[in-house]
Amino acid sequence: MVNNDDDGFGTFKNKNMMKRNLVYLLGGLLILVASCSFTNKSFEGSDKDKLLVDLIAYVLEKGHLSPKDFNDAFSKDVYDDYIEALDPLKRYFLESDIKEFSKYREAIDDQIKASDVAFFNLTYDRLMQRMSEAREIYKEVLKKPFDFNVEERIDLDYEKHAYAKNKKELTERWRQQLKFSALERYAGALENDKIVKEDGELQDVAPNGKVTDKVATEKEARENTLTAMDDYFNFMDDLERTDWFVIYLNSIVEEFDPHTSYMAPEAKERFDTDMSGKFEGIGARLQKKNDYIKIVEIISGGPAWRENELEVGDEIIKVAQENEEPVDVVGMRLNDAVKLIKGPKGSKVFLTLKRVDGTIEEISITRDVVELEESYVKSSTVDKDGNTYGVINLPKFYVDFTDYSNRNAASDVAKEIARLKKEGMQGLVLDLRNNGGGSLKTVVDMAGLFIEEGPIVQIKSTGKRQEVLEDTDDEIQWNGPLVILVNELSASASEILAAAMQDYKRAIVIGSKQTYGKGTVQNIIDLNQFLRGDNDFGNVGAMKLTTQKFYRINGGSTQLEGVKSDVVVPDRYSYINIGEKDQENPLPWDKIDPATYETWDGYIDYEEAINKSKKRMAENPQLKLIDSNARWVKSQQDIKQYSLNYDEYVNEMNKDKETVKQFRAISDYKTNLTFSSLPYEKTLMAKDSVLEQKRDRWHRDLSKDVYMEEALNVLEDLHLSNIKRGKLADIKG
Repeated sequence: MVNNDDDGFGTFKNKNMMKRNLVYLLGGLLILVASCSFTNKSFEGSDKDKLLVDLIAYVLEKGHLSPKDFNDAFSKDVYDDYIEALDPLKRYFLESDIKEFSKYREAIDDQIKASDVAFFNLTYDRLMQRMSEAREIYKEVLKKPFDFNVEERIDLDYEKHAYAKNKKELTERWRQQLKFSALERYAGALENDKIVKEDGELQDVAPNGKVTDKVATEKEARENTLTAMDDYFNFMDDLERTDWFVIYLNSIVEEFDPHTSYMAPEAKERFDTDMSGKFEGIGARLQKKNDYIKIVEIISGGPAWRENELEVGDEIIKVAQENEEPVDVVGMRLNDAVKLIKGPKGSKVFLTLKRVDGTIEEISITRDVVELEESYVKSSTVDKDGNTYGVINLPKFYVDFTDYSNRNAASDVAKEIARLKKEGMQGLVLDLRNNGGGSLKTVVDMAGLFIEEGPIVQIKSTGKRQEVLEDTDDEIQWNGPLVILVNELSASASEILAAAMQDYKRAIVIGSKQTYGKGTVQNIIDLNQFLRGDNDFGNVGAMKLTTQKFYRINGGSTQLEGVKSDVVVPDRYSYINIGEKDQENPLPWDKIDPATYETWDGYIDYEEAINKSKKRMAENPQLKLIDSNARWVKSQQDIKQYSLNYDEYVNEMNKDKETVKQFRAISDYKTNLTFSSLPYEKTLMAKDSVLEQKRDRWHRDLSKDVYMEEALNVLEDLHLSNIKRGKLADIKG
């Protein structure tokens, strides 16, 4: 079962949650450990909050790669980040609240040392009070029509805003935010209803042919804004005190670096699912809307898909286990309902459903292992000028931590290479764009598919000698031409592989000026190991802790600097601040001694292939258009002030529309390349139309992908200069 909850009001989401989601997306290099190597200390206590503070502080102090002192300076940083995380838009707390909180600004370090949570208790209680008051404010504001003819502007640069002095100022802040949200809806509705008359002028015409009723449109815009706010606050109501305490704890741990975090038990479970790409359940995505839990997607190949009794749009009313009474889940937190629905393979769950037509029905589904195929590797062949090339897309370096041999990225890539070779592949593109990382072992094993043997990455831990992780298997799965595609969101394990292949001169790296720049390793520390067996707290969660840095075999770190592409091409992220260097509290760049290795001797004119590609890219009109679009996107992000006057707002909106028209040609680009699924997938598609649709969409995207087109051009150049073609090693396995 997949939790797919959304508050429906993204503009006002909690900033800290968004930041942490990005960190999880770019998840990093993970090694699961069964126990801490730095202590056998056990912890006791009657207060779970205080116990967690004590546990986390100890693990940070003893285990982090670059521990910090708990002092007044640290306290100030935690305080500022935590308050911003609670109220990023400054629409809850008053100036008087902040004044009251500020006595703790230099005392959080003392609170941590004493395992005291008084500061959290104060802020939590006050936030609950202010959020309750905010409910009344937004409902009251949205009762009155907005006048979109008034000349006024809203400033969205909230970091520069002062906190409201009183409720009147706070209500005005809410009024502007809600008016802006309603204006977006109002303008969108009116602009969609405009038609062009014979004289070329615009006239407002509703879909039924009548002149648009602007009063009714304004009312509808307010009502839709009210619904969105209700959904948002219903989502916030689902959060429990423990959820807010996690935000406080992560405000502490994230001061050490952006990838260290505390994971509550549910978060740890989601993390494991994300890394393995599978879970045990019924195979459906759920979303909570108002008090009801709705089916929003049936996962292809899962139990619900196979049994074909559950439908998108069904609402789950009750959940029952075998031989147990059903539990009413209407109004229940989504996470709690998900816990009831998920369960071990082979067990049955009974769901009482309200169908789309209003009928009530109970069904049973036998739970099974659900694999999220979008998490796994996929491959394709492509013909170019009479040659057959292969494309492998790897979304992440996934692994089953409980059984490495069960399924992992390295072995899956090896299988796809073997299948592509059977189709006559003469060159390979490995697509690591948007790949945020994953398992360290899989990246070392995967690099070994492309070289005979040798070092892949160097690891440095505090107080220990540097370690070199090597490929010791002299077999090569693919010794033909290789190109690696990256972008600014290629992180961690992706950077290790790209860097190793670049240092060996085994592959040509095409992509962004640099990759994400995450050069650190995290261990998962189970906090339960420190507790006595008879504790009353149950599962207390885990910590993702930065314990090591990795380095290229040439000695340089990828931390902050990432991997610089051999052929740099612009993309949509070129001017947006999304790399490690743009995160809070990143660890610094440094370097160590290089490892001993020999560069690949399989290419003639390797550098010439790079220079040819650079020349083609410099003259490519599509890339010039993409670069202009990226610059424009950046300029739009820098805009912080907007008019709340309809005419001014629409004028700016229409200017943007005209600018956007110039960039439509980006999506119209075609390469005249045809991509095809491998025979084994075509067999699967005969039984799975959803898989066929997904692959067709992927192939269409590839056929319009200028980066993939150039990667294939480079493969063609490397193919002509590859002295080892025709001498492929035996296929492993």
